[in-house]
Order: sequence, then structure tokens, then C-alpha cells
Amino acid sequence: MATSSPPVIWACPPWRLWGARKTGRAETMATVLLVGAGNMGFAMLKGWAKDGGLRLMVVDPTEALRDRAAAVGAEVYADVAEVPRETDMIVLAVKPQVMDKVAPPYAEFPGAVMSVAAGVGVARLRGLVGERPIVRVMPNTPAAIGQGMSVGYAEGADDTLRALVERLTGVVGETAWIEDEGLMDAVTAISGSGPAYVFHFIECLASAGEKLGLAPELALQLARQTVAGAGALAREAGEAPGVLREQVTSPGGTTAAALAVLRETGALERLVNEAAEAARDRGRELG
Repeated sequence: MATSSPPVIWACPPWRLWGARKTGRAETMATVLLVGAGNMGFAMLKGWAKDGGLRLMVVDPTEALRDRAAAVGAEVYADVAEVPRETDMIVLAVKPQVMDKVAPPYAEFPGAVMSVAAGVGVARLRGLVGERPIVRVMPNTPAAIGQGMSVGYAEGADDTLRALVERLTGVVGETAWIEDEGLMDAVTAISGSGPAYVFHFIECLASAGEKLGLAPELALQLARQTVAGAGALAREAGEAPGVLREQVTSPGGTTAAALAVLRETGALERLVNEAAEAARDRGRELG
């Protein structure tokens, strides 16, 4: 594992200064450095850009990714050596496989660290960026449209730092916290990877529509909007999913016939369980 430089010591941690700068109306300026502007990083960045009270800096070696980050108002840098050391929060949004190479230079920057890399635990992060508050967050890609789900685990974080994390995650969707870091791989399996499962179900439903004779465009429209509408209803109705399922299932009707196939011998539930376990186990391997 790469060794980190000694941590920077500051008289007053910048996240506490951020807390002191809060007003009765809204939070004031906080400086956030995003390391890695790939799909997940950029999804979050687009939400942060709407906050209006964040100074956003992005470092990424890929010009195209820097260009799109600049387009939403971020200051962009190709290399860590170019970045001003004026950070309240450093957000590590790089792949777990390159974390050991990418993270150590940021040990010399002030601020807390928030990592969104699957499978990379707090102990490993501390070995890379030094002794400071570290927050692990597992977001998901619907953050790009403000409909994300982010789950955080904070070690050594006070209420002020948690508030900053919730500010960053709140503008891109809902936020929840866990107190046991060991559950983060399960979170990754359900909400982190979950959008891909839903997208695959949309593909399967649209394909089924085509096989029943529907035009591809119509089949995709029906599948996409049905899943979107059902998800919105599940969130807004205040009823358990099972109750909503029963409400649309008339005895002896078409839905009942379809559900009898989906639920036969518990095959669908078993597949979902096995998929989630595979994702969880892979997360553990990455850590």
C-alpha cells in the first residue's frame, strides 16, 4: 500500500470554519474539491452546481471530463499540483483499484475527506490521506437528476461535518446514515448497484413487449414509464410495496397470471438475492 505524507495540522479545521460561517438563512460558501469527474463524480457535481453556495474545484487528467465539469461552473485542474490548497471537503470519486495511487497527495490538503469508492474502508483511506475526519458515502447515478440515494458512514465526524455531507448529498437526492461500516457493502449491493438492476429490468420488459408484437420504440416507452411511475407511486403512496402490488392484482386477472410466473417457486426472489450477494461479496474483495 502507498504511504501517505504526514497530515497537515491547522489551528481550526476548515469544516468548523464552515460551520461558523453558517447564517440563519442558508449555508454560506464551502470549498469542495472533487477528485475524479467520471460518471458518479459528474452526477454529483451537477447537483452541487445548483447549490449556489459552493466553490467547486475538480481535478481529472482527462480533458473531456474537465471540459464538462467546467461547463457546469467548476474550476478544473489536470493535476493535483495545480490545485489551490483551500479545501473544506475533498471528495474522492475514483475507482477503488486506483485509490492507492490517487489519494496520497491529498494528505497535504486541509479539509475532511469523503469517499464514494465502493469497498474502500475508512482504515485504508486513513492510511492514504492521514488522520482527519473521513466519511464514506455510497451514492447512485440517479443523483444526476436529483433523485439519488446516498448512504453515509462517518468516523470522527461531528454534527457540523455531517451537516456539510448532508448538504452535498441532499442536493442530489435522499440521505441516510449507518453506524456499522460493515453494512456499507450491503448498501452498495442494494442502492449503489441497484439502478443497473432496474435498467436491466426495463430492458427485459421492453424486449418482452417486442416479442408480443409491439414496435421497439413503443415497447421501450411503455417499460420505461411504467417503471418510473411505479417507483414514484411506491415512494409517494405511503403503502408497503406488497399492498400496492395487491391493489393492482385482480383475482384471476392478467396481472395475477403474470405474477404467478414471476413468483413460481420463488425464482425471482432467489435471483435478486443471489445478485445482491454477488455485489456485496465483490465489494468486500475490493476492500
